[in-house]
Amino acid sequence: MVIAVRRDLDLGKGKIAAQVAHAAVSCALISMKKNKKIFREWINTGQKKVVIKVDNLDEIYNLKRKFDELKIINEIIVDAGYTQIDPGTVTCIGIGPADDDVLDGITGKYHLL
Repeated sequence: MVIAVRRDLDLGKGKIAAQVAHAAVSCALISMKKNKKIFREWINTGQKKVVIKVDNLDEIYNLKRKFDELKIINEIIVDAGYTQIDPGTVTCIGIGPADDDVLDGITGKYHLL
């Protein structure tokens, strides 16, 4: 699983942690329903999560398009806007769980958060 977080929002550490958690839980629940085999493998091999940073919203949507084309689970996370940012702001995207090589082939160029 990979979670890509927007750098342009200047989010606090706690807000980033919460948004990453939302993405991981959302993707895990979707995977549990849509692809039990991949979900079980992910659960049984340590539930790997890699958090990367992207520059802006365009990069979030570019990742979504690429993973939609590959039919890999992904979920855009939209903040409720109670604390640091406006309601409806896209903060990150969760991707996977999926094959590490496939994920890395697309997200490997980004820096870790």
